[in-house]
Amino acid sequence: MRQAGRYLPEYRALRQKHSLLELCHKPELAAQVTLQPVDRLGVDAAILFADILLPFEPLGLGLSFSAGEGPQITRPIREAAQVFELPPVDPMTDLAYVLDAVRAVSRALPPHVPLIGFAGAPFTLASYAIEGGATRTFTLTKRFMYAEPLAWHELMRRLAELVGAYLAAQARAGAQALQLFDSWVGCLSPTDYATYVFPHSQRALELASASGVPVIHFGTDTAALLGDFARSGGDVIGVDWRIPLDVAWERIGASPAKAIQGNLDPAVLLAPRAELERHVRAVLDRAGDRPGHIFNVGHGVLPETPVEALQAVVEWVHGG
Repeated sequence: MRQAGRYLPEYRALRQKHSLLELCHKPELAAQVTLQPVDRLGVDAAILFADILLPFEPLGLGLSFSAGEGPQITRPIREAAQVFELPPVDPMTDLAYVLDAVRAVSRALPPHVPLIGFAGAPFTLASYAIEGGATRTFTLTKRFMYAEPLAWHELMRRLAELVGAYLAAQARAGAQALQLFDSWVGCLSPTDYATYVFPHSQRALELASASGVPVIHFGTDTAALLGDFARSGGDVIGVDWRIPLDVAWERIGASPAKAIQGNLDPAVLLAPRAELERHVRAVLDRAGDRPGHIFNVGHGVLPETPVEALQAVVEWVHGG
C-alpha cells in the first residue's frame, strides 16, 4: 500500500544518508525505493515512491519534514485572498523529477509487474495546505470550508486540475495504473462530501481517466459516504478495514462495474502468525471468487511491521 517505507531495513539505510525530500527529488533514488518492495516481497505491482505534498513546492506553500512530526507547511492558506494568488503549476516542468522517476522505474521493472502512479486528492491536499500539517480535528479546514465557500471551491478547483494533469503526466511517462489518494476525506459527513468535495474529486478522476489507464480511488474511513465516493470516479475503489469488504463492494456496485481494493487492517500485521492468517483468509472469503478484487492493506504499512509478516501475506494471497 502506497510505497516502500520504514518497515524495510534497506529503506531505513537510505534514509540515514538522505532526507525524505532528497529521495523524492532524485529520480534514481526514488526508483530504487520504489523497487524495494517488489524485490523483497514479491508483490504484484509497484507503486511510485513520492510524497503527495510535492506539488506544494511549485505552489509556493513551502514544504519540509520534521523528525517525528511529519510534514510542515511553511506558508499555510489561512485567508481567502491567498487562494487567488497561487501560481499555476505545470507538472511536466515543475514536477519533472517525479516523471523521470516513473520512467526509470518503468525501465527497471520486470514486464509482468505494472507501476502505479499516485497523487493526493484535492480534499486531502487542501486540508494539509490549510492546517499547515497533520491534524486530528480538521478545525481550520472545516472553518475555511464553511466560512469561505467561494475561496474553498476555487482552491479545490485548482487542486483538481493540478492533480488530474499530474496523474495523466505520470501515465504518459509510463505508469500503467494511477491512484488518487484521499486519506483524510473520512472526516466529512456525507452531505459535506457531496457539497464541498464530490465535484472536485470527480474532475481530478476524469482528467486522470482520460489517460487511458485504470484509476484507483482510495480513501480511509469512507464507509458512511462510500456511495458518492465511488460515484465520483475510479475504476477501482479502495476501502479500509472499517467496513467488511463484501458490504463495501455492494455499496459501490459489484464487478464488473467497479473493482475493489482492500482491506486488511495494517495493525493485524503485528499479530501472531495464526491470527494474521485468519484475518487474511477472512478478507479473501468475503471477496469470494468474484473478479475484480485487489488484495491490499487498508492504509499504509506500519513502521514496526516485520517484513516476514508481509512476505507471509503475499504467499497466502498468491496461494489462494
